[in-house]
Amino acid sequence: MRLLDAVATARRLDPVALADAVEALLRDPSVQVPERLVQPLPGGGSLFVMPALDGRLAITKLITFTPANAGTARPAIQGDVVVFDTATGSRVLLLDGPAVTAQRTAAVSLAAARRLAPVPHGPLLIVGAGVQGRSHLEAFARGHGVREVRIASRTPASARSLAEHAISLGLHAQVVDDADAALAHCPLVVTCTPASGVVLRGPVRDDAFVAAVGAFTPKMVELDATLCRWFDAHGRIVVDTTDARHEAGDLLQAGLDVARYATLADVVRGDERAAAGPVLFKSCGWAGWDLAAARCALAA
Repeated sequence: MRLLDAVATARRLDPVALADAVEALLRDPSVQVPERLVQPLPGGGSLFVMPALDGRLAITKLITFTPANAGTARPAIQGDVVVFDTATGSRVLLLDGPAVTAQRTAAVSLAAARRLAPVPHGPLLIVGAGVQGRSHLEAFARGHGVREVRIASRTPASARSLAEHAISLGLHAQVVDDADAALAHCPLVVTCTPASGVVLRGPVRDDAFVAAVGAFTPKMVELDATLCRWFDAHGRIVVDTTDARHEAGDLLQAGLDVARYATLADVVRGDERAAAGPVLFKSCGWAGWDLAAARCALAA
């Protein structure tokens, strides 16, 4: 069995290759993804047990999510992804859980954006300058050729650090104090915060693509309810999987019927392209994305 640390895991998960792997997985009828187990932990954290399999591999993602670690030296997400060969039962790979989570979440957003974003090249607004902010910055720069990014964060030092990273990649980067004010200039938007409160109220552009990835429980929220209802009435809402019906806090708190929205699988299998008008892509996470990452890591 090969054991990969965070750096080695990330190196094997090129965002474009991983976005391709996500789409390939959604077309694969052999994929099975049981419902994930989420066990509350003392102190407000959660233990996630997330299995998935196809005709060749079986994976289990075992991670903890500890919101209280935000702003400390300890990461909010810790754990591993174990990859097994289904024929022999042997462990073949151990991947770093936080690195997989960061890379595959950004790759899912990239896959959705390249199918649905009316203006895929940006400029890009990133709200939240943590691990997910960085992975989305890299994915959209690599996969969409984004050259200009604006960054908003409740922690100015984190925003400046991410802007410096963007500049090191050859991008033009600007830290902004008001995310809503930046929406007029940015047709691409990603919200990737701890989802402890509303960070985006709008209004958004008529050609906007917003990927909201921070909230993955009914009680978490990043988007104002009025903004969600505006997308429902005037644009298009797509969710990552059917599990969003009971996980998409932004949409559920807005009183919307999440079950009636198309999923990314519907988009990929129907070969739908960018639609006219604004698009909200709500991502909650799914073990299938981790299986796609395991495939990608093995192929690399």
